[in-house]
Amino acid sequence: MRAVVTVTGKDNKGIIAKVSGFLAEKKVNIEDISQTILQDFFAMIMLVDLSEATEGIAELAKECVELGKEIGMSIYIQHEDIFNAMHSI
Repeated sequence: MRAVVTVTGKDNKGIIAKVSGFLAEKKVNIEDISQTILQDFFAMIMLVDLSEATEGIAELAKECVELGKEIGMSIYIQHEDIFNAMHSI
C-alpha cells in the first residue's frame, strides 16, 4: 500500500530530517521524494510504502498533522488511490 505525503510551509532547518525520522520510526519507507524551495517557502512530496507501517493510515494522518504543528509546517498523508483520483480530471 502506497501513500503520498505533502509538506509545505516556511522554510526552516531540519524539515526533511524531522519528517523522514518520524516516518522511519513508524516503519514507513520513502520510495521517492521531491522537494523545492520557492523563495522562503518549502514544498516536498514523498511517495511512501505503508506495507510495514506500525499504524494505519488514519492514525498516521493525525500524527502528521500534529508533527506539522510542532515544526510549523502543513503535513498531510493520503492513500495513493485517493490522491490519484483527486488529481485526474
